[in-house]
Amino acid sequence: MGIPEYIRAIRNDDLNEGLRILYDTNPLPEVCGRICTHKCETVCSVGNTGDPLSIRWLKRYIADQQPAEDYKKILETENIQKNGKRVAIIGSGPSGLSAAHYLALMGYECVIFEKLPEAGGMMRYGIPEYRLPYDALDKDVKYIESLGVKIRCNQTIGKDITLDELSKDFDAVFAGTGLHLGRSTRIPGTDHADVYQAVDLLRDVTLGKELPVMQKIVVIGGGNVAMDITRTLARLQNQKFGKVSIIATSLESENEMPADREEIVEAREEGAQVIPGWGPTSIKIVDGKIVGLNVVKCTSVFDEERRFSPKFDESVTNFFEGDMVVESIGQGMDLGYISGEIKDNLKLDPRGRIVVDNYCQSSIEWLFVGGDIIKGPDVINGIATGHKAAMGIDRYLNSKK
Repeated sequence: MGIPEYIRAIRNDDLNEGLRILYDTNPLPEVCGRICTHKCETVCSVGNTGDPLSIRWLKRYIADQQPAEDYKKILETENIQKNGKRVAIIGSGPSGLSAAHYLALMGYECVIFEKLPEAGGMMRYGIPEYRLPYDALDKDVKYIESLGVKIRCNQTIGKDITLDELSKDFDAVFAGTGLHLGRSTRIPGTDHADVYQAVDLLRDVTLGKELPVMQKIVVIGGGNVAMDITRTLARLQNQKFGKVSIIATSLESENEMPADREEIVEAREEGAQVIPGWGPTSIKIVDGKIVGLNVVKCTSVFDEERRFSPKFDESVTNFFEGDMVVESIGQGMDLGYISGEIKDNLKLDPRGRIVVDNYCQSSIEWLFVGGDIIKGPDVINGIATGHKAAMGIDRYLNSKK
């Protein structure tokens, strides 16, 4: 990822070189400078004797200092030679934008098909603006568009155009459709009208829709999405009722919670209660209305081999009051756009995920797949698989000459 190199560029006050190094492997520096999981900081050698280097902030510093209008000159992308080949990209999240960026540099004409009104995928519709400002996201997106990439929004594959039609109109297809479906605990009571999915509510915020906000809310989940919706709803509660009454609870202990530490701290600073170590058993409903969540003490989440295998102490129970429940325990994929003969010939693993090779090529030679639906929800993995797929598509199309 060129981390030592762009740190050296900052030290040398050569931010142009820093930007060039960033773009070698990451075409979304404004995004990653704000919301990447910065796992690299956990293995930073400087951390052995103190705090690790703030690599995420350094990335942001480089990108923030460079005006968007100077990018093409700095990155030497003003005169890209086209090769006459066309690639369709489904989804404008991290993997789709990454694939489009690297393919455009290789001379391919890329068209991104996005089902929502604006580009960005879960970066725009799953992360609150206070964490990822839209102008920062748009700066990254507009540079990719400046390379000749076309983004067609409000285009749903399978409805407005089929995957089969794309395969005929383009030389290759890349699918990076993300994880836009919420997963349910399926405990008794989750079919109630006042039980919501976090990903749906976060998307509605970006779409400008009014969110349902009750006086007492319980959020189930311990990841960043759970903290995002907890903080979002806490702010809306404060606006509507003048006070915050929201509980976020998770199976994991506080040390095991997958959310970034700062997200947990900031949720509490906004008035939310974060109460880890409890497993939901049922949603209590009285006279047709939710009154709270029954939970049991979770003693461990993973077995000795770190596989998900929660265990509970049934003798220790609790009850969290609430008249609205939001589930945020994970996300699922919607592959409804893959049908017919294509679906029949597509190889899946036992968990229903599409099988791809090291270049993200599926069992259907013209179809490449990447992002969250292959690697799980992580912007860095999304970018990396989009880059690999771009190299794979180039390799595939050149082999056909």
